[in-house]
Amino acid sequence: MLAVLDSLVPVFLVIITGWGTRVARVIDDRQWAGFERVTYYVFFPAVVIETLAKANLRDVPFLGLGGSLVAGILTMTLLLLVLRRPLEAAVKLDGPAFTSVFQGATRWNTFVALAVAGSLFGPAGVTLIAVAIAAMIPLLNVVAVLVLVRFAGGPAQSPRMILRTLATNPFIWSCAIGIALNWLAPPVPKALMAYAEMLGRASLAAGLLVVGAGLDLARLARPRIPHLVSAGLKLALMPLLVVSFARLLGVTGTGLAVAVIAASVPTASGSYILARQLGGDAPLMAEIVTLQTLLAAASMPLAITLLA
Repeated sequence: MLAVLDSLVPVFLVIITGWGTRVARVIDDRQWAGFERVTYYVFFPAVVIETLAKANLRDVPFLGLGGSLVAGILTMTLLLLVLRRPLEAAVKLDGPAFTSVFQGATRWNTFVALAVAGSLFGPAGVTLIAVAIAAMIPLLNVVAVLVLVRFAGGPAQSPRMILRTLATNPFIWSCAIGIALNWLAPPVPKALMAYAEMLGRASLAAGLLVVGAGLDLARLARPRIPHLVSAGLKLALMPLLVVSFARLLGVTGTGLAVAVIAASVPTASGSYILARQLGGDAPLMAEIVTLQTLLAAASMPLAITLLA
């Protein structure tokens, strides 16, 4: 537990620094918006491409780790679709609000996962998180877009528009490039890998600062049932599902620990952007992100210690 806390405390201190910087108006909102775009479209794709391109994916439990995470996401997706009407009746959860609960229960904050896995397990942890990135990010973004298009009631989206949204998503195209470089391409020139590594080094701190800057504690004065349902599903049930599938698939040791990390991190801060673009309940999404990030400071050490 102490080792886990030692690894998590710096991560959440950087998140708090981002929040404090925004609250103190050291950087104004327009500047944060620009910094967020650079992080999502430059720094994060660089670290994903570099990590996947260099990772020795043949020597890690690719199918076991990736399969357990995919199985957990699909199980949670089916559960939420089954529960949609009961939730709608019990707490008056309309379509846009359901999409926010859905994103909160299924998506993951890659920046936090990378930072924690790297801190706990070094390069081996980063390589295993690369497997999680390849398995989870394309699936999660496709499922989130489809659920928003179906239930949010936003602007009509043609199949072409949906494909364009997916193709231009930096989480998806960076995974595709990284895997292609790993499996198909000849060795990447050292200068290009050094370039990607230099940008990637900035991604973790930048991503965590963006997470902190996006926290809005004033809007979370009184959590409601949708907030709590989403947090319970993501921070408690998702790690249990993923660990169960991982053990069935024979994942052990560091691979199992990284599966728990990937499953127990709070939901993605980018969920808010997607909710705003496709007609979801963006204010509720922002509140869910904030609540989960705060709760994860306590739930993640417990999940990693007890399950891994």
